[in-house]
Amino acid sequence: MTAADRCDRCGAQAYVRVVLSAGGELMFCAHHGREHRDALREVASTVHDETQKLSATPASAAPDER
Repeated sequence: MTAADRCDRCGAQAYVRVVLSAGGELMFCAHHGREHRDALREVASTVHDETQKLSATPASAAPDER
């Protein structure tokens, strides 16, 4: 996913992509992905979750920031 992908619920950057079993896809920010996780798993064929990127330390961070 890229920074251009937006949450279908609030418009924030999307970190979760859900491909629906019935066809189509939904995109969610980390907050809404967590909020609707259980219901989405019931209707999804695939859930692609990149929320771990939110806690990753940038390679350019100073050693005391890691």
